[in-house]
This record gives sequence, structure tokens and C-alpha cells, in this order.
Amino acid sequence: MKHVISVSLGSSKRDHKVEAELLGEKFLIERIGTDGDMARALQMIHDLDGKVDAFGMGGIDLYLVAGNRRYALREAKKIAAAAHITPIVDGSGLKNTLERRVISYLQTELGWKLAGKSALVVSGVDRFGIAEALWDAGCKTTYGDLIFALGLPIPIHSLSALRAIAYTLLPVFSQLPIKYLYPTGKKQESVTTKHEKYYHDNEIIAGDFLFIRKYMPTDLQGKIIITNTVTKDDVELLRGRGVTVLVTTTPEMNGRSFGTNVMEGVLISILGKKVDEVSPEDYSNLLDQLQFKPRIVYLQK
Repeated sequence: MKHVISVSLGSSKRDHKVEAELLGEKFLIERIGTDGDMARALQMIHDLDGKVDAFGMGGIDLYLVAGNRRYALREAKKIAAAAHITPIVDGSGLKNTLERRVISYLQTELGWKLAGKSALVVSGVDRFGIAEALWDAGCKTTYGDLIFALGLPIPIHSLSALRAIAYTLLPVFSQLPIKYLYPTGKKQESVTTKHEKYYHDNEIIAGDFLFIRKYMPTDLQGKIIITNTVTKDDVELLRGRGVTVLVTTTPEMNGRSFGTNVMEGVLISILGKKVDEVSPEDYSNLLDQLQFKPRIVYLQK
């Protein structure tokens, strides 16, 4: 049985474990949160290195992406360097393949008409694949990177503007501690409606769920949420706030959707390649074999 563990800087309250069978092979898939404790995350990876088949890096990205450029986060590089034997991935490979495919699936397989719909991507550089795919689908897209990551009430209204701002700021921000860019540990549990205007102004809300949850208003009537890691409690929270449809880019496993870092860990363990040897085509071909489809939940029946 292959064993894949996501070591996350996020809350341990969101931990989960599941057994699954993929392409005839059995997997034990786990997510373990360290409540923002970097030292604990590093020690866990050190202790398990060579004893598991793949690590996922949760609660932090190794790279932030804009266009064809990517910027490595200083703290994330420390985590990646703690694994000397077992491959470690942050989900960026799937964000740029699987999440693009999800937008295509919604249009071609389900017949969704996305052109002309208003969409908010809470952080485009964290989810550049979906940020670009919604723009290419003809959505009137707002990117909330300055709003939600930096607290500046400045919406970005074009993909070219997102790229230009990212090219300017990411070389600096990639050197900052992750706590200044993304909620970790107990901060993931706090919620504020400080920026609720941007939720009300858009039909589609897309991006990392913890970013979405941290700022979402109590009334989300009629909204479509496109995101990644959600628990059973998260689904009920969205249902209670009036969300019409929930789309998760990763499939449901035993009642929840795992993060892209976990699922990329599964894929890298199947491929049996070094991380730097895997191409987007490798991931795309394997996704076809696995027949991964997005999870679609109609919440207001």
C-alpha cells in the first residue's frame, strides 16, 4: 500500500485520513496539520522521509505563479529541503493542469455558459491556472490578490494587470514569512466580513477555500463556489449561507475533498519520477487514466 502524507501548516482540526484504490493500487492518504508550527512540520518531514511514498506541502505554496514566471517562497523552500528521499510537492503541478481542466469540463461536459458571468478569484497568483481559465472563458473576472492577501481595497480587473502587478511584487513578497500572505494555524479559523462587497458583486467565487472562508459574508444566495479542500462541515456552512453550487477541483474521498498538494502527491507516487522530471503532459495523461472529475454539489435542493 502506498502512503501519501500532506504535512500542513494549517489547523489540525482539518486533519483527515482515507484509504483509496487508484489504478488497481491501494493508497493510504493523510493530511496532518501542525497549527502553524514550522519547526514541527520540518521535524515531521525529517522523521518520515524515506518511510512514505510522497509528501504534500499544505498551507503554503512552494511557488507563486504569474504567466510563465514562478517565484519560490523562502519559507517553503526550507520545508521542501527537509525531504531528501521522499518526493515532496505543493500542488502547483495540478493547479496548472487539473484546475484548468475543471473550467473546460464545466463548459463542455455540463454545458455551463460562463461567458459574461462575473467571477472573483480571491488570489490569482495562488491559482493562476483557474485565474487564466475563467478569463479565457469570457468571465468578467476580478482578482483579489491585493485585497485578500495584503488588505488593500484595490481590485484587479484584467489578467494582464494581474501579471504586471505580480511581476513587480512577487520577487519581494516571496521572501516574506507565509503568515503575512496566507492564514496559517488558528488564523484559519477566524472569519471577517471586511471585504464582503466583492462577494456580493460576483456570481462565481473561486480559489483557495481558506481564503474564501476567511472573508465570506453570511449571505451567499445564488453563488457558485469553485474551490479545493472542503470538509463536511464546510459544505454545510456553504449550504447554510445560500450557495447554489459547490465545485471542488479534486474528487470527493470519504466525505471530503483533499487539497491539490495531496492529490499531486498521489500522482507523483504513481508516476515514480522525480518531481523535476514530471511534465504537465505527464499529469494530464495520468488524470485521463484516473478519470478524475470535479465534484459538483447542488446545495439548494
